[in-house]
Amino acid sequence: MGNDRSLVLLQGLLGGLLAGVALTLSGPWWMVPALALLWAASRSSLASAIWGGVAVLVSHRWLLALHPLMWIGVPAWLSLPVAVGIWLACALLAALLLACWSALVNRLPSRGSFTDAVLAAAVWGLVEVALSQSPVFWIGVGGSVLPADPPLAALSRWIGEGGLAALQLLLGWWLWRLLTLSRRESGWPKLLAGGVLSLLVLHGLGAWLLQNPVRLGAESDRAEFSVGLWQPAIPTREKFSAQRQRDLPKRLQAGLQEADAAGADWLMAPEGTLPLHGSLMAPAPIPLMSGGFRWSRGRQHSAMVLVEAGGTTPVSSLDKHRLVPLGEWVPAWPGLSGLSAIGGLEAGEPSRLWRWGGGPPAAVAICYEISNGAALARAVAEGAEWILAAANLDPYPSLLQQQYLALAQLRSLESARPLLSTANTGPTAMIRADGQIAERLAAFDPGLLLVPLQPRKGLTGYVRWGEAPLWLMVGVSSLLLVRSASRSGLRPARPRRRKTPPLDQE
Repeated sequence: MGNDRSLVLLQGLLGGLLAGVALTLSGPWWMVPALALLWAASRSSLASAIWGGVAVLVSHRWLLALHPLMWIGVPAWLSLPVAVGIWLACALLAALLLACWSALVNRLPSRGSFTDAVLAAAVWGLVEVALSQSPVFWIGVGGSVLPADPPLAALSRWIGEGGLAALQLLLGWWLWRLLTLSRRESGWPKLLAGGVLSLLVLHGLGAWLLQNPVRLGAESDRAEFSVGLWQPAIPTREKFSAQRQRDLPKRLQAGLQEADAAGADWLMAPEGTLPLHGSLMAPAPIPLMSGGFRWSRGRQHSAMVLVEAGGTTPVSSLDKHRLVPLGEWVPAWPGLSGLSAIGGLEAGEPSRLWRWGGGPPAAVAICYEISNGAALARAVAEGAEWILAAANLDPYPSLLQQQYLALAQLRSLESARPLLSTANTGPTAMIRADGQIAERLAAFDPGLLLVPLQPRKGLTGYVRWGEAPLWLMVGVSSLLLVRSASRSGLRPARPRRRKTPPLDQE
């Protein structure tokens, strides 16, 4: 008994390590074995919790780069404990979620059946979609596909990121069942053949989608634009110093002049570039789309703002909806206001559609709003013809930039829209509507990248029906389980084993 318990805990630990590597390096060949170990460990809520906690500790270790926090008023002796506490809190949340998922799996009537696996996988996918709309920055199983497996990721045009998560859960279940069944059992060859055939069909469909993007996202009748993407590479911990505040307006004006000379139609600048009540030093030679801060009805917002050509102050804006807990939004409790460098912000409207000036409408993702594919898909359904992503990922290391870029690629695939990303230290890049990175600036170096933008129209399956495939999976599998339970009736009670032999055998 003790050996069994130790084995299942070890399965949870090893699976969590593999999952953390998958979310770091990308690739189903890491994630699917990790999920197979999760299915093996799912009979224990503790082992499943270990899987989730370890996966987040490995994949979200960039959170430790928050330290030192003295620049936002946190005492030196408290800085490292705060950073570690945030990291551990994320791992604890993952552990609790995995424990709940394990409890669901163990309450299903026929653990190990394909019908049970479909229901559990669909629930997982729906929870990932819900988490992507919550205050936490959640990098889930669905986002681990890119950049390693574009054909499999292309299926997100039909099923979204949540569907990709459910699909990988089912592949993990297949691998687990394949390893636990005896090769002499009659069902083993069918299970092997069915799984291999499914992998071939899924990758074939994905490859076809990548080769036929026009049918799902037809080019609009608009002309191609030339857009400048500016990467200032200013350390966040120095951004609010007097010297940086004097230097930034000059650099921004120089970036506008350089983009204009290069023939750009407009310039994009990253999140938080324009300060509160900020204005340009001189009239803008071309339109400027920039992250900045603004007041509205006595409340402060982080937003994307538009300064028109010939102007110096913003004339249009779209406020950030998802705010970073503690970093941007703080509860109104004594002593907590100092944890935000900008004093606390107010969330904007949920819609991510921005009809700015006379240009092509954009679906806007500011910072970790890039993880919310559902909101961007709604903006595309409402008329967005491209995706604008602006962020400031400093002081985090390149690991977060890689994860952010993978999510940006997934957003392009889901909606068949080109995506332009501009960030303080990176990633500053142009992603085509097929999810491929066309051009990118070197991370952590200042520069200007001039890229073409071809707005697109047309709706993908995911934009049209959202998470409906996952809900259909939940409904059909639940119905099959209910019918199976009603046919079998109550299970006969198991005879109790005698601890002592009968008298006539003594």
